Amino acid sequence: MSTSRVLHGAFCARRLSLLALAWVALSLGSITKVWAADTLATDSSDVFKLMTFNIRYDNVRDGKNAWNNRVDAVVDLLSKQDLIGLQEVTAGQLKTLVERLPEFEFYGVGRDDGRSRGEHAPIGIRRTRFAAMERETFWLSNDPKQVGVAGWDASLPRTCTWMLVKDRCTGKKVWVANTHFDHRGSISRIESARLIKRVVSEQPVAIPCVLMGDFNCLQKSPPYLVLVGDQLLTDARVLSKQTVFGPESTWNGFREIATGRIIDHIFVRGPVRVEQLSTLDPRTSAGRYASDHLPVQVVLSWTQSDATEN
Repeated sequence: MSTSRVLHGAFCARRLSLLALAWVALSLGSITKVWAADTLATDSSDVFKLMTFNIRYDNVRDGKNAWNNRVDAVVDLLSKQDLIGLQEVTAGQLKTLVERLPEFEFYGVGRDDGRSRGEHAPIGIRRTRFAAMERETFWLSNDPKQVGVAGWDASLPRTCTWMLVKDRCTGKKVWVANTHFDHRGSISRIESARLIKRVVSEQPVAIPCVLMGDFNCLQKSPPYLVLVGDQLLTDARVLSKQTVFGPESTWNGFREIATGRIIDHIFVRGPVRVEQLSTLDPRTSAGRYASDHLPVQVVLSWTQSDATEN
């Protein structure tokens, strides 16, 4: 047996042991549901945590909410995840995250030039848990391969980043996509939803798909309804086995959480279960919001019909 397989086996065994301890604590009523969900994602080979988070671009005009004042809170939260999808990430911010989160492998390109210019929508995977098999970026326009194009009535170029990753513990695969829809172009949001939905439909049905991001649209809005239409994709909020935790909003504008503004979503397709969805409210050491958006986290578990490394 190879050294890597021994390490992976020990890693998975440790997670299962800690899971058993967590459930014992639960039965004694000594930990909360939120803590239990966190433990499930960290300590079992059958479950993992995935998060989408618009971290707000590095804007010096943000004053007390500038990136330098928020980065510690963001890094701390991301370090507790297994899969990450981020939006509004500049090249400088991505460099910082890569340096401070060496346990993660990141992939994402700048929307303006396909390299480093403009917003990135990167995906991060925990190296000890997942291995990248394929990865790619396409632009949200009529010509998805054309770099730097603002599609339809969008005010800016928009991208979708995706990765096919394999769970090192189970050998199972999941296709993960991360995006950021335009904030002004209503036609763009609808057409972007149609485009991404076509891409999802092209993935093998045996492999679960997860689509996450800042969609700049509310539930029951036209682009949202496109995504969930014909039940190809389902909102993870609907599928959550446990009660959805946290605010009924993902937007705070650095002022206060705006009621009913759920614009950051996670959608799933195929053989994967949503154990719990949580909207979190991370704060800086000064008690300020970590971003103008709130992150959305899901605890996911594998089902028995998933594809493996065949």
